[in-house]
Amino acid sequence: MLAKRIIPCLDIKNGRTVKGVNFENLADAGDPVYLAEKYYNEGADELVLLDISATLEGRETFIEVVRNVAKAIAIPFTVGGGIISVDQAERLIKAGADKISINTAAIQKPELIGKMAYAFGRQCVVVAIDTMLTDKGWEVVSHAGTKRTGIKALEWAKTCEILGAGEILLTSHTSDGTREGFAVDITRKISQSISIPVIASGGAGLPEHFAEVLTTGMADAALAAGVFHYGILSIPQVKKYLQSRNIEVRY
Repeated sequence: MLAKRIIPCLDIKNGRTVKGVNFENLADAGDPVYLAEKYYNEGADELVLLDISATLEGRETFIEVVRNVAKAIAIPFTVGGGIISVDQAERLIKAGADKISINTAAIQKPELIGKMAYAFGRQCVVVAIDTMLTDKGWEVVSHAGTKRTGIKALEWAKTCEILGAGEILLTSHTSDGTREGFAVDITRKISQSISIPVIASGGAGLPEHFAEVLTTGMADAALAAGVFHYGILSIPQVKKYLQSRNIEVRY
């Protein structure tokens, strides 16, 4: 069995790391390059950087952040946020990103998944799925969680794999920022139904939450933001706990 991965996530807005609850009420959480280097030194297995600035200036600022992060760390990192074309993805890979994450663009233009897999290899293509528990079950939401799509998360994950995705980043909008635990049920259903890795995201608050989603939830990796940014948990603390539960992690 492959070792489970612990992945800090940095949401970047205008060159700064931010964090909110249910994707709202964003607060400054620090310099992204400083945090990336800190997490690298603490034993993070990978990083995810998400650009949540919609303006052109935000995009240029973000590319500079990607370049600086690439210089500061020696672990793989995924970059996403507002990427709608192979050309945009190529610029970010040239700036140092190892993988590209697409979300709303994949819903609007599913063929983009295959185009990116052809251009960079499917191991570089991460499809981010934001899901919300609604009256229809676990439904995919888009545009940073503001629009319901009517698409079932499980079916969309299967489709993404068929189209060429190399990994799924599954974020529970319902759990995001609550620190009450990951959405273990939908994570398990998706992990059981596809053969590519699943990263669980949204709701981390305790070391036990990581253990639960990596075992019962069958996730290959667990991602968190606020608990790491604000020092509520540390990566070594989480890994030590997982090891105590006989869950294999890298040191």
